[in-house]
Parts: sequence; C-alpha cells; structure tokens
Amino acid sequence: MTTTVGVDEARGALLALRAEVGKAVVGNDATVTSLILALLCRGHVLLEGVPGVAKTLLVRALAQTLDLTYKRVQFTPDLMPGDLTGSLVYDAHSAEFSFREGPVFTHLLLADEINRTPPKTQSALLEAMEERQVSVDGRARPLPAPFIVVATQNPVEYEGTYPLPEAQLDRFLLKLTMPVPPREQEIDVLTRHASGFDPRDLSGLKPVAGAAHLDAAAAAVRTVTVAPEVIGYVVDVCRATRQSPSVRLGVSPRGATALLAAARAWAWLSGREYVTPDDVKALARPALRHRLDLRPEAALEGATADGILDGVLAAVQVPR
Repeated sequence: MTTTVGVDEARGALLALRAEVGKAVVGNDATVTSLILALLCRGHVLLEGVPGVAKTLLVRALAQTLDLTYKRVQFTPDLMPGDLTGSLVYDAHSAEFSFREGPVFTHLLLADEINRTPPKTQSALLEAMEERQVSVDGRARPLPAPFIVVATQNPVEYEGTYPLPEAQLDRFLLKLTMPVPPREQEIDVLTRHASGFDPRDLSGLKPVAGAAHLDAAAAAVRTVTVAPEVIGYVVDVCRATRQSPSVRLGVSPRGATALLAAARAWAWLSGREYVTPDDVKALARPALRHRLDLRPEAALEGATADGILDGVLAAVQVPR
C-alpha cells in the first residue's frame, strides 16, 4: 500500500531528520543538510575528513533516522568486487547456481574508507552508482530505490591507499569536508561522553522520514523554477573553471547539472519555489571541488580547489 505524503509534510520530516541527527553529532549542520540534499537529488556523497571527526557516526545516525535499509562496508585492500555486488553460489541440493546479493543491495550504503581498496573493487561501484543496477552473469539486477552511496576517505594518510580516478569522482554529486570542530563544539562532544553518550548505541534516535517523504520531496524539487539567467550563471561558473590557469581539467557538463540539481534541492528545502544565484554560490564548493584536476605546479604552489572556486565565483558576473 502506497502512502501519500504532502509536500509540506515531506519538508517537515526532512527538517526533523536534521534535528534528530544533531542529537548524536555535534555541529556539522551544513554537512547534515548537504546529505539531505543528496537524498533529494538521488546523488552520492564523498565525505572527507581526518580520523576521529565522526564521519562514520554521522552516516550511521542518518541511517538510524531514516526508515530505509542500511549497510556498511569497510573497504580493505583484499576486498573483492563480488564482496560488494554479490556472486553466484552453487547449491548442492538443487545442483544449480543462485545469486546471493551483496551489501550493495540496500538503500543507503556506507563505503567506509573507499580509497583503501584497489581500483578493481572501486570500479565495482561505478555501475551501481550510475545505473542503479548490478550486472552479474550477463543479467542486470536492479538495486532498491532510492540507492545512495556515502563514501568516506582520509585526506592525510596516503600510504596503502588508492586515489579515486576522475571518472569515479565525477559520479559523486557532492564532496563534503568535515574539519576538526572548534573548541566550543569539542567541549560539547566531551561533555556528552562524560554524561554517558555511547556512539556505538544510537537506539535513542528514531526514524522520522522514509521513502514516501523522499519521493514526495524529490517530485517537488523537480517543480522548482530555474530562470534562464540562473542557468546561464551555472554554465558560466563551470566554464570559468576550465579557463583557470591552475586547472588541468575543469568542470564537465555533468558537474554543471549536479550543481543545478543541488541548488534546486536547497531552494526547495529553504521553502522557495525558485533558484537564486545565492543558491548556486552556496552549493558551488561541495558540488564542484572534486571535479577540478589541478596542475601539479599549481598544487605545489598551494592552490586548492576551494580557492580556485572562490576566485571563479568572485569573477563571474552574477545575474540581476
């Protein structure tokens, strides 16, 4: 039986989800909001931060507050593609092969430390992320809807890691960074732990949104109006990245569509039926930072993707 959810009810559930996650994760409101935007866009997220900043806890808390299936895979150097997608298993009783689903058959997949596994296994996610299906033994097997991958990686420890290729990075709608919290928030974290908070036990969080809310919200996002001037602004921002002397490879048209989709979702979640240039600016960093391939000499001189995007946003004329 399909439950009909109104637009206002869907928005309220997603805002409640943000508050519910905040019961377990201190700060990072912008990161939680960005994860909600990814859910609305049916997009995948790359979550980057040093160890110990609650990347995994954040995704677990999000899964706990969603009425969706959730699985976690710890990526290791010996992980094989079949360990993700599933494989054919011989049944001695029936003398036939049957397909045993892997952990990718879920709504929300946490790919923990995705850069710890070799490219062969990383690439096993490509079809799942792009086509929402897995091909095994010549047969395409659809994944549940929605299907979202949240992958984490450590940006400072490169020994024994395999950097994601550009083709896979481009499949992520957003790349979010989780910094070390400021002093006040760190005190809040320790105060919670001193009061008995156990990050391994999230049973206190309750599901506040489900598939019906996400479906209603996603349908509403598609009705958000985008003026031709705003579309032109998105294109101009992305084209400017290709002309930067510090960039070897700029944002592709796929990146432009990702930025537009994220801006529409943010406009809807903010209660508006139209996209503004400020929406585009707000989502430019998370939607585009992982799509810039910097020249080696620029990186050596200290250039960063975020810094280049800041320069581009300052230089491109904003429509009135």
